Amino acid sequence: MSDAKLDTRLDTTATGVPGTSRVTRAKLGARLGPLIGMPVGIVLLLVIGALLSDRFLSIGNLVNVLINISILGVIVVGMTFVFITRGLADLSVPATVAVGAILTLGLQPAIGTFPAALVGILAACAAGAVNGLLIGYARINPVITTLGVSTIVLGIAQWSVGGVIVYGSDPAAQAFINGRVLGIPVIVIIFLVVALLGHLVLSRTVLGRWVYAAGSNPDATRASAVPLARTRATAFVMTGALSGLAGALLGITLQTARPAIGVGYEFDAITAVVVGGISLLGGSGSIPRALGGLLFVALLNNILVLQGVPTAVQGIAKGLLIVGAVSLDIYLRRKGGRS
Repeated sequence: MSDAKLDTRLDTTATGVPGTSRVTRAKLGARLGPLIGMPVGIVLLLVIGALLSDRFLSIGNLVNVLINISILGVIVVGMTFVFITRGLADLSVPATVAVGAILTLGLQPAIGTFPAALVGILAACAAGAVNGLLIGYARINPVITTLGVSTIVLGIAQWSVGGVIVYGSDPAAQAFINGRVLGIPVIVIIFLVVALLGHLVLSRTVLGRWVYAAGSNPDATRASAVPLARTRATAFVMTGALSGLAGALLGITLQTARPAIGVGYEFDAITAVVVGGISLLGGSGSIPRALGGLLFVALLNNILVLQGVPTAVQGIAKGLLIVGAVSLDIYLRRKGGRS
């Protein structure tokens, strides 16, 4: 089959006039690359890990990997919405995680673990709402806004507990979250439910369509009936609420919380989303792709840990992953004809 015939067959917007095909094979390859690249990368890591360590493919090790990424995965779901709306990133995650954990354990003796967790999530959601109002409606830079809100919220969290460590008093709740249902860890089930709901919202609802519209072409979206400000604000509210949920789960699991308990989660979430191929320029991506990035980074970390690689070197590897993923995204966008 000639190249011209092949291009015409692939063109979903063909006009029927010979030579007017808009989608070339090169552009198709650029668009399929991000879709097949992550599964291939994960398979390669599985092969490499199995060759380097006998323990890597054991059920116990792989289940531990899933447990370790579950709390971070809840945050990744929210961060994906922020990225797709072209909201750059939510850097207030450490503060909202800390609020969720501290309020859950601090209020635990008075009102019980799960009502306390709900209060913690609502407080984190309120911090996300402040981010959303400032970024969506006042159009203040997301990085500056979330950094400022993070500092304020973290200061309030430290002041509320006097800067000390808060300890839990509900071992039954800890045992439940650390337990299993039908052999599946409860924490993994919670993560999968959150991921499924996030995927359905993004792919099957009006809000999901608005999220993609807000990130793909903000000027055109603003001129249409799509509520751009409300959509961006909602993305930050969701990230705040999910970070609060992650903090509550972390507090219940550990039965201890301190103001710095969420430090590093924002960087790990950004790494997972970027490695999953979700562009900082917004408008594209999905929850499965973000979770693919999360799994890729977790497997790489696991291999490095099993090989005894120092923590500092693991950090270097994460940094190189971000630089490589962003560079690849820019290259593919240019090759695919997108700015």
